[in-house]
Amino acid sequence: MNKIPVWLDTDIGVDDSIAFLVLNKQKNLDLKGISAVAGNVELDFTYPNARNICCFVGADYPVYKGADKPMFVEPQTAHTIHGEEGLGRAKLPVSDAPETDIPAWDAIYNAAVEAKGELRLIAVGPLTNVAITISKYPQIRGLLKQILIMGGAAVGGNVTPAAEYNIYADPQAAQIVFKSGIPLVMCGLDVTMEAYMTPEEVYELGAVDSPVCRFFGDSTIDVLNFYERGSLPGLCLHDVCPVLYLTHPELFSGKEAGVYVETRGTITRGKTITDLMSDKKFPEKNAFVVLEVDRDGFSAMVSDILRSY
Repeated sequence: MNKIPVWLDTDIGVDDSIAFLVLNKQKNLDLKGISAVAGNVELDFTYPNARNICCFVGADYPVYKGADKPMFVEPQTAHTIHGEEGLGRAKLPVSDAPETDIPAWDAIYNAAVEAKGELRLIAVGPLTNVAITISKYPQIRGLLKQILIMGGAAVGGNVTPAAEYNIYADPQAAQIVFKSGIPLVMCGLDVTMEAYMTPEEVYELGAVDSPVCRFFGDSTIDVLNFYERGSLPGLCLHDVCPVLYLTHPELFSGKEAGVYVETRGTITRGKTITDLMSDKKFPEKNAFVVLEVDRDGFSAMVSDILRSY
């Protein structure tokens, strides 16, 4: 089997950690490395979280430290959802793997060169690391096969009425990525709010007697409570979507569109503006916007994967 080389860029919080656990079990993916970025919580937490979750499952993927703040705006964290250290109530063993001084953007570029144009970059946090990579190494535009993003929305937001968190947290970085010319897949709130597990499914999976399922239960319980207070139907696993879109696209559907980011407005900061539902169209379609998911199939697949540890 020819495996697909991939890179994971993450502000590793609760759903990011589940995305990693799902990715780690995909037999047709070859994870070349992980880069941590500030976002859900500070880099002081996301970097060790990424290292520690690798240790937790006995994986030796290299982890690189990225940006500790957005490119131009003030940091916006999400401690109220992800907890003080980013993983809810869960605790992980501390990794003793050697650290590297190579910055995330250099590591991403090196991996893209090594993969000879076949690397897929899965970005599930603010796009700061990715934008710095593109800015420092413009030639990477011809070296990345695809960037799969969890971020944005065709309609609505979750941090403001206009904007989704990952894009709002660093809109200038997001605009660099969307204008890069690299093929993009955008898994925004349109699909990720439908990619949920019901409370019953969450409780059942969290009760399975295995370290990974216990981690799932401990890390997600407060997030589930947050969603239930907002009258949502379950636990949204936003960051799992780009991973499973890459390996199981049959679970999803969407449309090609022009997508750009509002960087100057105050009320509209971080809005992903698409031409999906407008008479006026952008000159080019620069992204595939994922809009729908087979929720039952998605939830069952996540459950089966986590039970397989």
